Amino acid sequence: MTRRRTPRVHFSFRSPFSWMALSELYRRMPDADEVLEFVPFWDPDEQTAAALADRGAEIPYTPMSKAKHLYILQDTRRQAARLGLSMTWPVDDDPWWELPHLAWLRARRLGVARRFYEAVVEARWEHGRDVCERPVLREAAAAAGLDPEPLLSAPESADIRRESVDCLERAFEDDIFGIPYFRVGRHRFWGLDRLDGFLAELAVPGPPAPPEPAVPVGAYDTDTAGGCG
Repeated sequence: MTRRRTPRVHFSFRSPFSWMALSELYRRMPDADEVLEFVPFWDPDEQTAAALADRGAEIPYTPMSKAKHLYILQDTRRQAARLGLSMTWPVDDDPWWELPHLAWLRARRLGVARRFYEAVVEARWEHGRDVCERPVLREAAAAAGLDPEPLLSAPESADIRRESVDCLERAFEDDIFGIPYFRVGRHRFWGLDRLDGFLAELAVPGPPAPPEPAVPVGAYDTDTAGGCG
């Protein structure tokens, strides 16, 4: 009998939809860290990209059009409001995504991945800060009660670098084309709006139905059916 692989979540500190999806995931599945495998995804730097290419893998990247970028700005505000999240859009100046994602890998080894993750997304999506800057990441980690230095030095670790290439190779093998991306068995789910499908496969109960109004409210239009006034 073939053993079923652990359900996994590909996430990214870069993506607002990843942040929103994981916020909802953790709300509805508090034990997610114990039963799911989390795999970070990001745009690799030259060193990581070269190591990935040596394995015959790559990360497809298509520059975003201005129209799509403007749509995403609008849609993220709409989705954040729907989920009750406070959001400040960050401005990234030549971001080096290895820093927060490899720091997360180090945090996982230290048993503090969730605390570090929450510190980073709070700094980025609630306060609009550039988490690819060392001073910002150091401050966020310290505010969460974590020792920043082992986390900030993660990109200089050859062992962490190898693990980071493993993560992106997994993404390549899973045919990742967008984030967030969920997989359970042969089922794949892409995007914030597919989170419900992923949780259904895991038999996680759906969100509670909205409460019934205390006093029934009738129709506002008191004209006869089909009337025009």
